[in-house]
Amino acid sequence: MDLHLKNLFGRFQDQFGSGPGLGPGSGTCLMKVEGIAPNCIKSIYRAAAALYRTEPWKRLRPGHLFGIRVGKDSDWSNKKQPFPCAQFVGGDGGDIGIYMFRNENDGKRMTGSRETIRIPNVELLRVTFETESLMFPSNKKMIRSLSLEASGTDRFPVIDVTRCTTSGELWFRNPTLEELRFVYAFMRAISLVHPLLQVDTDGGPKWSRLLHFEPFIETVDVQWPPEMAKGNDLVAVTVSHPPGQVYDEKASSTSHSTPTKYAEPTKEETFADVRMNSNDGLRQCATCEKEVHGDQSVCCGRCRAVIYCSSTCQKQQWKDTHKSECGLYKAMMEREEELAMKIFMFPCSADQPCKWLEALGVHQKGMWRRKCSCYSHCPFGLLPVKGGLWDSWGGLDNEEYPQDAPYHNHIRDGISSPILLSGWSEYYNLWSLPLSSPVADVLSHPLTVYYILTALSISSKNRLLKGKEVILHYLGPEGELDWMPAFAEIGHLLNGSGNIQIVMVGPEVPTNLSGTTSGISSRVRVNLLRGVYQEEATYLPSPHVIIALNCVLDRNGSWSGALDVIKTMGFPAFFTDQSEISCANAKQVLRSAGLHITHPVTPNPFRSPVRNHSPSSNLPSYSNGFVFGVNT
Repeated sequence: MDLHLKNLFGRFQDQFGSGPGLGPGSGTCLMKVEGIAPNCIKSIYRAAAALYRTEPWKRLRPGHLFGIRVGKDSDWSNKKQPFPCAQFVGGDGGDIGIYMFRNENDGKRMTGSRETIRIPNVELLRVTFETESLMFPSNKKMIRSLSLEASGTDRFPVIDVTRCTTSGELWFRNPTLEELRFVYAFMRAISLVHPLLQVDTDGGPKWSRLLHFEPFIETVDVQWPPEMAKGNDLVAVTVSHPPGQVYDEKASSTSHSTPTKYAEPTKEETFADVRMNSNDGLRQCATCEKEVHGDQSVCCGRCRAVIYCSSTCQKQQWKDTHKSECGLYKAMMEREEELAMKIFMFPCSADQPCKWLEALGVHQKGMWRRKCSCYSHCPFGLLPVKGGLWDSWGGLDNEEYPQDAPYHNHIRDGISSPILLSGWSEYYNLWSLPLSSPVADVLSHPLTVYYILTALSISSKNRLLKGKEVILHYLGPEGELDWMPAFAEIGHLLNGSGNIQIVMVGPEVPTNLSGTTSGISSRVRVNLLRGVYQEEATYLPSPHVIIALNCVLDRNGSWSGALDVIKTMGFPAFFTDQSEISCANAKQVLRSAGLHITHPVTPNPFRSPVRNHSPSSNLPSYSNGFVFGVNT
């Protein structure tokens, strides 16, 4: 009897709705929207399915309101954003969906502690994810005739605009084509950025069950499908939490350019310099490039990021360029604590690489020889190799480096699958490595590749889970050519599922190694090819993903041809760089090449924990520090 009542109640909930929200979809049908094309409906359903896969309802509740800005106000009717505030409903029970409001105040008024409050004459747009069996016949017919993509296994979005009357009843209408464009851009953007929300453990009342997140704002470029484009192929979408945080939009911005994230510094002309006393090594003045000892240098007193030899040089650069950059640099310096990996117990600052390596006992040994300039005379890929894995890791104790052996206890129900990792702590625990082991500095390259393939590139991850091969084009290898023993670790992490073919292409590949293939493990093989990518790409097997680590796109003119190829082929491409300012410069290069960021710049969980020191800057810098992507 209890089971019968449970099933009956479950069917009642499915049909009539439950918990927070306004009930299931109203029966509106996108086929009835004036001017809509079948391809437009398909694009909306694909965006909804992509968002559904990211599972925002696991963490987000109606109390988490988001601000939305799609392009400029002038892009929309009445010169205003149609629905600039949104919430996710259904995470704690009830109908799964998204509610979008005309303003933040409407969102707050309708959000009750346990249910959605019906406020008379307030209009909102709903995206409700319903099972096909409970949908109206018109929607079922549309889904089948257009072969629309499902969200999850059996759900499809129903989109309507709802208004509550003074009598408490609900009135529904179909959304307009313009409103659907807005929803599409939001769904594409929020699926990329909501995983970046960081929990604020000190925020909110202690008794509250609601997760509190740190204030957040991020802009991503969303590609319009051809049937939605109006003069521009993409649009900048800004998502903020809580609402109210906005970018300063310069008058010169175009409707499809990403607004600047940081405001100009104050107009106040006076400023202080700060004497540096924490670095005994040589620094370089950012203005005149004169070398100066660390304890004799000064830095900007506002951002503390830029190094000078004197106050005279500081004042000169302030007038020339730094005045407009100081606010940006200050914001980047404020992430210093966040980016530092404090779990490790070895020195994580290498302002003098040789001394750092000597302190670890690995100077001029094994793979560590590429971590200082002592072997710079030896071409990449041609370091003399003495013997086995122990020599490759510089004579570290056996328990301090990963062994050339498969993992145990990672087969479930007799099925093996790739081991999914989210950061260094999980990896070190996997091998029971002590946190005093410095191997993360070298392993950052192969584990960043593995992280991209299994966490960021959904298509590559799916291929590996199905036991298929993934072809990776790896652009511009240098020191990695001497780290093949470390790249063998990728094969162990695959855990018996799938294969990876890495094609390393770059001008630093030695001539005598070009054209060779190395089976560094039973599931990973590496092909080496000397040359520039734009000249070799047509002769290579088509990739599933393209990767370039520590790419410094703004410093090498040969990238322009490679980026043209990436744009033409349309394959997903991921890049890493060491600092946020390098990533900002890289984004400009990509946009100039007609490529647009579809995976926003985010800290790489497998960045090297060892901080690099630029001669003229204090900005946080780590090998593979940040990751971003195009065509993803």
